[in-house]
Formats: sequence, C-alpha cells, structure tokens
Amino acid sequence: MITKHKNFYQTDTQTIEQSSVVRTFMTSVFSWMFLALAVTAVTAYFFAANPNLYNLLRNPETGGLSILGWIVTLAPLGFVLLIYGGIHRFSFGTLSILLMVFSILMGMSLSFILLVYTSASIFLTFAVTAGTFGVMAFMGYTTKTDLSKFGSILMMGLVGIIIASLVNIFMKSSSLDYIISFIGVLVFTGLTAYDVQKLKRIAMGQQYGQFPMGKLVILGALNLYLDFINLFLFLLRFLGDRK
Repeated sequence: MITKHKNFYQTDTQTIEQSSVVRTFMTSVFSWMFLALAVTAVTAYFFAANPNLYNLLRNPETGGLSILGWIVTLAPLGFVLLIYGGIHRFSFGTLSILLMVFSILMGMSLSFILLVYTSASIFLTFAVTAGTFGVMAFMGYTTKTDLSKFGSILMMGLVGIIIASLVNIFMKSSSLDYIISFIGVLVFTGLTAYDVQKLKRIAMGQQYGQFPMGKLVILGALNLYLDFINLFLFLLRFLGDRK
C-alpha cells in the first residue's frame, strides 16, 4: 500500500511538472509570435504613413514594384527557409534576430494594405482573425483528438493554394481568386489548431526529444505567425473594403 501511494504521488508530481513545462513553452511561443506581429504592424504603419519610405518600394514611372520592392516582397520567403533550414546550426540569438528581421520585411511588404483598404475594414478583419485564431488555438490545445492525421490533408491544401495562386497570376480570374481565398481560410483555420497541438506535443517531449527548447520556441512562433498572417490576408479578401 505504501509503494502504491509513493508511485501515485510520483506520477502526480511528474504530471504537474510536465504541465508547468508545457505552459511555460506555450507562453514563450505566443509571446514571440505577438512580438513579431507587433513589429510587423508598426513597420507597416510607419511605411504607409511616410510617402517617402513607401515610394522606395514603388517605381514612380510604372507604378509597379521597384527593385527594393521586389526584394522586400521575395525576401520573407527566403527568411522562412533560412530559419527552418538553420534550426540546427544557428543559435537561439541568431534565430531570434532572423525572426525580427523577417517581421520587419513582412511589415514593409504589407504596408500597401493600409493604403488600399479602409481602416474600419482592416480593424474588423483583424478582430475576426484574432477571434478565429484564439478559438482554434484553444481547441488545438485542449482537444484529445489526434489532429496529426489531418496534417497531410492541410498541407496538400496549402500546396494546392500555392499552385492555384501562381496560375491565377496569369489567368487573373476573380472566381478562382474567391475559391482560393475560401480554401485558404479553411486551411489556415485548421493549421492553427494543428500547429498548437503539435507545439504542445513538442513541449511534452513527444517530438524532437531533447532538442533545445529555445530554438523550438522561435520555430513555433514562426509557424503561428504565418498561420495568423495568412488567415488575416485571406479573410481580408472577403471583409476588406477598398478606399
């Protein structure tokens, strides 16, 4: 009987310690994600409010992107690949800097939103995005259902969105754009819950084992940041009112 009680208390203590580790990890992930979003928002506002800065991204003769504009537009993808590819060899400090630089570049490239859409529709879309993201994150954290089986389906949907978006650059079909946006909302809504559950499993040591937690925090923050930004952009196509 004494042995059983000891095992019970040992198991209970381990559960409490594990829960504490998970909460600490998830708090760090969301803190870095919110910081990245804040940096993006401030940068976007700063460039949209300053015509001299915004004009650096545009060719005044053609109205299209300047060389710097193209660099700013394409660079975020390179930074995402750099962070994912360098998760093993880069230090936590280096990954943190890369995440912040990535957030600044995203803010620069998204500054046009503040000039194209009304402030009211942007705030409305942001509120809807935040609410949807929060609900799905909560579901992903609390659900007992294993969402990993949906991961491959969501990733196939993401690949489909990318291919369809590239095709629509040439087709310029408003109907296809609507379909892409609708699927995009569904995919990134699902990915939010999936990624949060995956991060919880990582914190519990079920994935990546003893890999440095600090690096995984940055990687997790990047994943959730991308989920939030993409969900916002797709919702903006439905809810945004152009000036």
